[in-house]
Amino acid sequence: MSAREHSYTVLFEPAEEGGYVVLCPALPGLVTQGDTLEEARGMAQDAIRAYLESLAKDGLQPPPDKDIALEPVKEKVKVKLEAA
Repeated sequence: MSAREHSYTVLFEPAEEGGYVVLCPALPGLVTQGDTLEEARGMAQDAIRAYLESLAKDGLQPPPDKDIALEPVKEKVKVKLEAA
């Protein structure tokens, strides 16, 4: 069995307690973290590898990467809950 290389876009979000939370938009549910950016990159590689291996075991193909062409918009949204 030959090795195939896959490439995915990941997002590194600084965590309040330090380090980074890593998300991969093309792989739903994939979330990992690392104390440093370098560690977070390594954790992302490990998590993506495990995700793709799990898909392969189920006979599924790896999904294509999602093209993130635009910068995310960050804003606060307020909601009000009425007392019950």
